[in-house]
Amino acid sequence: MLKDFNKLETFLTVVKEKSFSKASRKLGVSQPAVTQQIKFIEDYLEARIVDRKKSGIRLTKAGEQLLYIAQRLERSIQSAENDILKIINKTQVFSFSASFTIGNYILPDYLNEIKGKINNDIDLKVADSTQCINDLLDKKSDVALIESPIMRDGIFYREWFEDELVLFSNQPLPTAITKDDLENYRWICREEGSLTRKLIREVLEQMGVDCNTFDVKGVVTSSTTVLRTVLKSPKDSIPTVSIISQAVIADDVAAGKLFETKIRNYKIIRKLYIAYLKERKHDAFVDNVVNYLLDLNS
Repeated sequence: MLKDFNKLETFLTVVKEKSFSKASRKLGVSQPAVTQQIKFIEDYLEARIVDRKKSGIRLTKAGEQLLYIAQRLERSIQSAENDILKIINKTQVFSFSASFTIGNYILPDYLNEIKGKINNDIDLKVADSTQCINDLLDKKSDVALIESPIMRDGIFYREWFEDELVLFSNQPLPTAITKDDLENYRWICREEGSLTRKLIREVLEQMGVDCNTFDVKGVVTSSTTVLRTVLKSPKDSIPTVSIISQAVIADDVAAGKLFETKIRNYKIIRKLYIAYLKERKHDAFVDNVVNYLLDLNS
């Protein structure tokens, strides 16, 4: 069993997350797969290692003993991986493909730390989510960070952050607005075909709001252009607004240049994803970066 560390990794994750379901999300596998791997270990040891409780999980005596051994083994493997990374050619560059919001407003805060962690240079290409996945399949990038899971064979997808989209303007807005207030603004929208526009339309339709009734003053092709257009819009009795990731406007809101609000009783949430080739699931070069990114949300 020690030759197959996957099962022990599953066990360690169950212990860390204190839940089979949370461990399945962390590992990117189904909950039955987690249960099956724990059962395999128990059958192999001929001993029960985990008791499932309403409040979480509890290790048996055998489970505590296995945890001690598995942690020692994990440290040894990590040490070996770090040694491998040290002998990788220092001219090798770790390449990210990231969608616009992630690449321009989220990932830059962490690039220096990632660079130090892997001791290699980093290349960042910003594109739409579809292009990021194409770059991954073409092996032009090591990891893709995307705003929607563009499902393709051969790719492993991991849930990363939850990203909230908010309504904003260059003029003060009420702390919260109703869905009926949406028709009282001038709008800057993303282009047709944009995944962000699709998400916003779907959420508004669930509220019973028809986007076709909006007074649309402009249609643009990126979150940066949305930000700049609203920022430079005239300030008069009818605010110009749009809906965008909170991460994109955070600095301008803090500086008092932009103002955000939320729609009462509704939230617009989307998942951000880490994607990489299945063939590189146990590649130390990729693993170090993926695990670092996942830990940001733990």
